[in-house]
Amino acid sequence: MKVAIYCRVSTRDQSCVRQERDLLEYARRTDYEVVGIWKETISGSSDKKNRVERTKVMELAQARKIDAILVTEMTRWGRSTLDLIHTLQELMGWNVSLIAQSGLKFDLSTPQGKLHASLMAAYAEFERDVIRERVRSGLAAAKARGKKLGRRAGTNVKSDRLTPKVLEMVETGYSYRHIGETSSLTAQAFPRYSLRLTYFDLPGKFFGRSSLTL
Repeated sequence: MKVAIYCRVSTRDQSCVRQERDLLEYARRTDYEVVGIWKETISGSSDKKNRVERTKVMELAQARKIDAILVTEMTRWGRSTLDLIHTLQELMGWNVSLIAQSGLKFDLSTPQGKLHASLMAAYAEFERDVIRERVRSGLAAAKARGKKLGRRAGTNVKSDRLTPKVLEMVETGYSYRHIGETSSLTAQAFPRYSLRLTYFDLPGKFFGRSSLTL
């Protein structure tokens, strides 16, 4: 089995040496053929576009040049549960496994691995459906109360520019913390911003410190 080793640390003060050593030893014990090692120094919450080395590994998987990806633990690969699930779905489509040295495996060459991957994919679809339903229910409730949806365009240029992106990310299932980081909105700004967006007119779903994740 051809595998790509992916290592990630969060700060430049850390090193991938231990991860690389452990994964090479793991590959040797399991008789995997290592085609390369990709190392990343970046926060786990960073945007997908900023994770250049992970993107390279995904391109290898898409090209069917590897059979599996090795990581020390799943948190080294996915920046969030939803991100892990979404990338796993892509890997499933290419028949590439994701294997963690810590024991959790989505090894598509085994019945157990296929079952785990299918359950994760089903959960991701469920999460997306729940979010869409909450959005529809919130809009319907606002209309029923006679609330005027939206606001006069142009009163806040930054919000007008960010709104489509924020709406798309919420419906996709990203956490509010992640949305804030990628949209340059602080935790303090979320309550004010969410009040201007009737899209988020849902009980307990304001962008406050106490509700940063779904």
